[in-house]
Amino acid sequence: MARMRLALALLCVAAFALPSCIAVPESDMLRRLEGRADWRGRVLADTTWVEARNELKPETIVVIPLGAAAKEHGPHLHLNNDELLASYFTMRVLAEADVVVAPPVTYSYYPAFVEYPGSTHLRLETARDLLVDIVRSLAHHGPRRFYVLNTGVSTVKPLKAAQEALAADGITLAYTDIIAAGKAACDEVEQQPEGTHADEIETSMMLFIAPWAVDMSKATKDFPHGEGPLSPDPASGERYSASGIYGDATLATRAKGEKVCDCIAKSILADIEALRASELPAAK
Repeated sequence: MARMRLALALLCVAAFALPSCIAVPESDMLRRLEGRADWRGRVLADTTWVEARNELKPETIVVIPLGAAAKEHGPHLHLNNDELLASYFTMRVLAEADVVVAPPVTYSYYPAFVEYPGSTHLRLETARDLLVDIVRSLAHHGPRRFYVLNTGVSTVKPLKAAQEALAADGITLAYTDIIAAGKAACDEVEQQPEGTHADEIETSMMLFIAPWAVDMSKATKDFPHGEGPLSPDPASGERYSASGIYGDATLATRAKGEKVCDCIAKSILADIEALRASELPAAK
């Protein structure tokens, strides 16, 4: 029953307007939901506090998914693109790793996209403190090792700051470097000259994970440069991106997305096992 509730929750995130023409085999996210009965991990939200007491042991690895539920991803991807990514990779982890998954965090530090309607952003200090407070709350009951399944790039800054703050408590916080995690596959399949946002790679991943959330008829390319937030305003100079894309989304294919997703999933699972084997920092 708990896994059924999780499956329904993930489907609500993924498919408010799922077209009837999309078959389950076309979406790796939906295909993996079919195998949820065999998942190794547990979902914290689906326990009572009494059950949570038995799950939150000193040796427990707690995974915290982090993915924006409201951040622009061009005219062809949904605002909840990163939340979908986090949900998908969470399923990959639940299937293969002995972990407890905490509820997802869907707001964080995304300063580059504030000029696009619908995008949300927290100050770096707020994003840092949000994670610190979540981890400390759960660590109070036993766990000392936490892994943030991170789908952002700018989010590395507050995650690094949270890691340093928690180390003083004798708690280890590790997190996904999404660019490094997918680099081997990207080096193999990427054709665009540059890009990191709503681009060839991210769009390919979504074609593999959740094709109903991609409108390739609206995919385009933009190559903004310089420092500071992207902007849909032509007066913004070299940071101008009419689409909100950095890269060439028109080059995306499902086959590329499959390779990148598999590469990232393997990297995340390796991170978690390295965390499990790591020594804890000394509390100060």
